[in-house]
Amino acid sequence: MEQIPLNHEASAGETHMRVTSSMPQEVVQCLENARFLHLATCTDNIPHVSLMNYTYLPSSPYSALPVIVMTTNPASKKMNNLVANPNVSILVHDWVSHRPSTANRRMSGGSPGPEHRSSLAALLINLNTSAVSSISATINGSARLVESGTPEEAFYRAKHLENNTFDTEAPPPAAASSSSLLRRESVVEGDGGRGCFVAGEEVRVIVVGIRDVRIADWKGAVRDWVIAPEGSGSADADHRPMTNGV
Repeated sequence: MEQIPLNHEASAGETHMRVTSSMPQEVVQCLENARFLHLATCTDNIPHVSLMNYTYLPSSPYSALPVIVMTTNPASKKMNNLVANPNVSILVHDWVSHRPSTANRRMSGGSPGPEHRSSLAALLINLNTSAVSSISATINGSARLVESGTPEEAFYRAKHLENNTFDTEAPPPAAASSSSLLRRESVVEGDGGRGCFVAGEEVRVIVVGIRDVRIADWKGAVRDWVIAPEGSGSADADHRPMTNGV
């Protein structure tokens, strides 16, 4: 396949930045389709990436602009990073991520070759080239730790729990492939998907105020958006940095 070159100015620069007060619709669709996101935090120039359950809210009584809600164990690595540095980057996509077979098999055996692939497996692999999704979104923002015991925390916790309650009889494929991680970070067996790190009293609620979004398609083209109130060229004051909230 011919490699499509990236345009450095478009990819690394900010010459085509657009301002909007709402999330681009294709990003909203991606957030609604995906089950998990990848949260990148950093402290002392050492990055850390976590697979997270999340809840996207286009607005709330506490923010006129869109936010992403997550919960975490207060003793987690990501929590320590967020307290030291509230700036975060989030990657979300809903592509089917199964790796197709290659000419050179990997040491582990790799994916089944075409001769051993079932029709269902072939269908799932081909979904990547269909209209299910054609973009990934990199979302940058500032994380805020919501104060414990407040109406705001109760609101976000309830929304997050509602959005992450699933039918345990039909777990998603990702749950099977990352079972040990999900049991630790999100899912408690037999509770309908209500994770101990969603509903537990000891968990902390984190709200990410979205500052900007980069949309990338499979050809390498990028589009940049800044999220700001209508008539403003800057982010909402409510997208404030994290405080200890205790």
